[in-house]
Amino acid sequence: MINRIVNLFWLWTILGVAWAWIFPSHFTWFLGKIPGTEIGLISAGLGIIMLGMGITLSFEDFRDCFKMPRWITLGVAGQFVIMPFLGWTIATISGLPNEFKLGIILVSCCPGGTASNVVTFLAKGNVALSVIMTACSTLLAVWLTPLLTKAYASALLEIDASAMMLSMLGIVLLPIIGGLLLNRYLGSALRPVKEFSPVISVFVIVLIVAATVGATKPSIITYWKTLIPAVFAVHALGFGLGYFWAKFFRMPEKESRTVSIEVGMQNSGLGSSLAKTHFTMLAAAPCAISAFFHCIIGSLLASYWGRKKSKF
Repeated sequence: MINRIVNLFWLWTILGVAWAWIFPSHFTWFLGKIPGTEIGLISAGLGIIMLGMGITLSFEDFRDCFKMPRWITLGVAGQFVIMPFLGWTIATISGLPNEFKLGIILVSCCPGGTASNVVTFLAKGNVALSVIMTACSTLLAVWLTPLLTKAYASALLEIDASAMMLSMLGIVLLPIIGGLLLNRYLGSALRPVKEFSPVISVFVIVLIVAATVGATKPSIITYWKTLIPAVFAVHALGFGLGYFWAKFFRMPEKESRTVSIEVGMQNSGLGSSLAKTHFTMLAAAPCAISAFFHCIIGSLLASYWGRKKSKF
C-alpha cells in the first residue's frame, strides 16, 4: 500500500496543483511559520524529508561510493554541470522577468530529488546508484547550490551565497547527519518510521508545490505562455542530456537510465524554500512548476523503460 502511494507521486502532484489552482487558500497557509517561532513551515517540512532520507542511509552506503567511484562521479558531475548551464541558457533567452529567471536557475542548481529513487526503480535502473547519487549530490549541494546560483544569476539579482549556505546547513546537512546517527544507534527500532517516511516526503513536497502555485497564480497566468515552456524545456533537455552524457562515457544502459533520471529530476521543494527565504515568491514559482514537470516526464520515461526489453 505504501509503495503504491509513493509510486503515484506524479498523480498527487497533479491533484495538489489542480486543487491549489482552484482554492489557493487551502494550501498557502503552508508558506507561513510554525506558531510562536521564526521557523518556516516549508523549511521544517524539508528538514523532515532530509531526516527521513538520513534514516534510510548508513555510513556504509557512503563507503560504497568507493566501489563505483567513476559512475557516481560522472553522475553527480552531470547533475551540477548540465542542469545549471541549461537553466541559465533557457532563462537568458526566455525574456521572463528577472525573478522568474532566477527561479529557473536556482532550481537547476539544486541536487537530485528524492522522488528520483522511486522513478529509477520503476525504470529498471540502478537503484543503489540512484540512492547514493541523491545523497552525495544533496550533501555537495550545501556548497554548490549557493555558489552555482551566484555564478549564474548574480547579474539578475543580488545573491548572498553565504546566507544560502547557512540555510542549506540547517535544512539539509544537519537533518541528514541526524538521520544517519539515528539509523546507526537505533537501527531496527526505526523500521516503521523508515517504511512510512517516503509517504511523508510525498505529502510535504505536494504541500510545498501546491502552496507555491496557489500563492503565485496571478503571475503564472500572466506569463504562462513563456514560463511553462521554459521550465518544461529545462527538464526535458535535462533527462535527454543526462542520458547521452552517461552514454558518452560508456556507462551501461541500466546506469545511463539512472543518471538521466538523477540529472532530470531536481529537489524542487528545496528550490522553493530557498527562493522564498532569500528572494521572492515569484522566484519560487518556477520551482513549483519544475516539480510538476519532472514528475510527469520521469513517470513517462519510467513507464517506457520499465516495459522495454534491454540488454543490461
